[in-house]
Amino acid sequence: MRKIKHALVLSAAILVANVALAADIMVGGQAMMPTKDIVDNAVNSADHTTLVAAVKAAGLVETLKGKGPFTVFAPTNAAFNKLPPGTVETLVKPENKATLTKILTYHVVPGKYDFKALDQLIKKDGGKAQLITASGGKLSFAMNGMHNIVVMDDSGNTASISTYDVVQSNGVINVIDTVLMPK
Repeated sequence: MRKIKHALVLSAAILVANVALAADIMVGGQAMMPTKDIVDNAVNSADHTTLVAAVKAAGLVETLKGKGPFTVFAPTNAAFNKLPPGTVETLVKPENKATLTKILTYHVVPGKYDFKALDQLIKKDGGKAQLITASGGKLSFAMNGMHNIVVMDDSGNTASISTYDVVQSNGVINVIDTVLMPK
């Protein structure tokens, strides 16, 4: 009986530690809470203000607050700043909503793909894996070192994942350093 109590106490301690660790993932200077959805966490990240503004302009807030699960490859403000001058300002105009929506949904994959899941897909598929995005395009994934996955879009751009496994109530966010572009 004593061993069972010790095992239960140890199990509870491990569970509490894992929950605490999950809440300690910092993105844009803020803790990302696994009990919040993708949108509610993203709005707190100082590194994702451009992405949040674009999601609002495209009318995708309710979609990304949905049940999911979704995997979002979330470009930082610095990633958007790599685009040619005026690109973001042009895309968020109402007349460009369809184009903006296609670009943003190209960063979303139905399902939950954390580092482990992506790594397993890459190994299973011989070093390069592909996933279909919510916009119907394809993203390719490959290892670039022991713990670095790169994402390639249909236009030849490559993004590195800088922060993995930001668990959300409706999926996971992987932070990337480049905006991905569909064809």
